[in-house]
Amino acid sequence: MRGKRKVEISFLLNGEPQKVEVSVEATLLEVLREELGLTGAKEGCGIGECGACTVLLDGRPVYSCLLLAPQADGRRIETVEGLGTEDEPHPLQRAFVQTGAVQCGFCIPGVLMAAKALLDEDPRPNRQRIREALSGNLCRCTGYWPLIEAVEAACDET
Repeated sequence: MRGKRKVEISFLLNGEPQKVEVSVEATLLEVLREELGLTGAKEGCGIGECGACTVLLDGRPVYSCLLLAPQADGRRIETVEGLGTEDEPHPLQRAFVQTGAVQCGFCIPGVLMAAKALLDEDPRPNRQRIREALSGNLCRCTGYWPLIEAVEAACDET
């Protein structure tokens, strides 16, 4: 992890309290992956344009590659690891598998988190709202329609 100056931060991660000593220069993505072992969020571009690193901060989607870890102090963070379990997948996870929206999987954690934020705010979004909510997430494999259809299918489960 970068930098020598460190600070201790505390936050709620997927419902569990966390306390971590981090470099003041470290991104939230680095802390999640390197310090806490949560590898769902990926670094695709490192400049906030691909969405592969999307997590929820206090319920809102953010690019964790752009957020300095100290900015997460006292906040609530949700990652794809907190969505569901293998035995009890979240409706979004189930819908993504059932509709074939998962291809290589690199972008899917970020897409799932953006979709979760949308459905938490609007359980029955129209196709345009879904497109807007996912617009910050790039995918090279699916052509986007399967992602939109998966979110629509998840609406039927909630």
